[in-house]
Amino acid sequence: MTADNWTITTGDDPILATAIHAGHQLRPEVEALMKLPEDVRLREEDPFTDEWVGVAENRIVVHQSRFEVDLNRPREKAIYVRPEDAWGLDIWQAEPGDDIVEESLAIYDRFYTELGELCDGIVEAHGHLVVLDIHSYNHRRRGPDAPVDDPELNPEVNLGTESIDPAWDPVVSAFGQMLGELPFDDEVLDVRTNVRFKGGHMPRWINARYGDRGCAIAIEMKKIFMDEWTGVLDESITAMIGHILESTTVAMREQLADR
Repeated sequence: MTADNWTITTGDDPILATAIHAGHQLRPEVEALMKLPEDVRLREEDPFTDEWVGVAENRIVVHQSRFEVDLNRPREKAIYVRPEDAWGLDIWQAEPGDDIVEESLAIYDRFYTELGELCDGIVEAHGHLVVLDIHSYNHRRRGPDAPVDDPELNPEVNLGTESIDPAWDPVVSAFGQMLGELPFDDEVLDVRTNVRFKGGHMPRWINARYGDRGCAIAIEMKKIFMDEWTGVLDESITAMIGHILESTTVAMREQLADR
């Protein structure tokens, strides 16, 4: 099913993969008010994360930019109004009026309605649900020629698991362990839990809604697969990460069959 704001694909699978910050589009009336340069906006979005949602038969790819409405924040914080809402960025030529905000929040509400319907259906069909909430993050914030941010504080893969029901601990631990053991460019990925990110609103919403029947893992990929300043993709690294995610998801699906 395709809508203007996102695309939902469904299949016979207990796993749902999402890329809710992959989008870059804005409604024309929002774009007309946008002061933030497009390249800066793109740098704070999660381009190319939709490359990896194919690891599951159930998929959501959001096309709308987080700078219009952030689906990974609580509803009251989903619109970036002030610079402090968005890493100090000066976003607007003029603050959006109530009519524009209401339409953006209507998108937010519709998303969570459709997300709930999709997840309810997966739980009904399989008895449980795992959501892989795929994001990316910058690690060269001081500039394109400056040293990278401290690797000790910026793992290549950060798993956000803070809100997950303890009943899912064995599944989550096995998922993280396998991600960090599969070969990656003659090495392995640095995979750690809750270092930079602990999971945003969407996984918290899912984990609260389903408890021991559902588990949403926030997966933050450091932008080692692209140049965050130019937006250029490294197709080889992207493919390697995709292969690791796919292999890990296959193993998770086998583990879920025993639940």
